[in-house]
Amino acid sequence: MRILLAEDERTLSEALVTILSHSGYSVDAVYDGRDAYDYLTAGNYDCAVLDIMMPKMDGITVLKKIRAEGITIPVMMLTAKSETDDKVEGLDSGADDYMTKPFNAKELLARLRAMTRRQPELTDNLLKCGNISLSRGDHSLTGPGGSTVLANKEFQMLEMLMMNPGQAISAERFMEKIWGYESEAEINVVWVNISGLRKKIAGVGGTASIKAARGIGYMLCADSN
Repeated sequence: MRILLAEDERTLSEALVTILSHSGYSVDAVYDGRDAYDYLTAGNYDCAVLDIMMPKMDGITVLKKIRAEGITIPVMMLTAKSETDDKVEGLDSGADDYMTKPFNAKELLARLRAMTRRQPELTDNLLKCGNISLSRGDHSLTGPGGSTVLANKEFQMLEMLMMNPGQAISAERFMEKIWGYESEAEINVVWVNISGLRKKIAGVGGTASIKAARGIGYMLCADSN
């Protein structure tokens, strides 16, 4: 799952990126409202965390602008303010939730999970294809031969494949969705992770297979035939 984090306090932003990444999210971090707006309108995110007090464009303005353009992803607002009027303005502008700094990291993660569960495509905690299943809760891949916990990027790639069975996903799409625009990773990391996923699917006795469509991308099929 891909998150845009817009927080101008660099130390807090770096801490949040670490927490979110360790929790299985792919995070793009920006530090002002104008970049937040540009990223949200140009990218494909599952949710956003926006600080209200940011340079160039405040978080409320960003939120109003993306809602006006039909971007309906869940949005969490962060602010050092605690006045009721600020919370009301944020919620009335289209925010899904609101947290006042300082906050507890576990509560932030719980609220993000609650927000994203409201999205129809993200309601199922267990994804299935053929005789394998993928848990969004603990990132475990299970088949008739056992179970294994996937690394963060492997989990996100298999999640994308299982949400789009039989549909080819390009390496570039994986890079954009999981590694993000600012990543310095080479595109061959996609192939490396696909190779690892194939081995892990086989290791749990899965009959599902990841097939390559030359020049198009990779797709997950319910069986290996």
